[in-house]
Amino acid sequence: MTEVKDGLKYTKEHEWAKIEGDIATVGITDYAQNALTDIVFVELPEEGKEVSQSKSFATLESVKSVSDVYAALSGKIIEVNKELENSPDLINKEPYEGGWIAKIKMSDLKEADSLMDAESYKQYLEKEGH
Repeated sequence: MTEVKDGLKYTKEHEWAKIEGDIATVGITDYAQNALTDIVFVELPEEGKEVSQSKSFATLESVKSVSDVYAALSGKIIEVNKELENSPDLINKEPYEGGWIAKIKMSDLKEADSLMDAESYKQYLEKEGH
């Protein structure tokens, strides 16, 4: 069963965002890491880079494929999870904790309203047959 954590926001591309004030910590969902299988490399964004909601900002390489990670929200990357450089498998082991990808200082707080809450994301997964 796919884990969906309460208190986070979700995208249709299977990213999550934990919003605290104007800072969003983002990563990929448990569903996404399961679909990708073993993640072997993460191309992190640069700190200071401006990102736009729904645009690619990082890349994950698994034993199966290479996949883009899309920004859940627009803003500036203020921190990246450097642990992933040596331990990309943290995304598989702890997608919502140690496997976070980046922290974004949001430029438009209203964008968060367009994301799904946990219940809506669960329904979305069911509707999509996941």
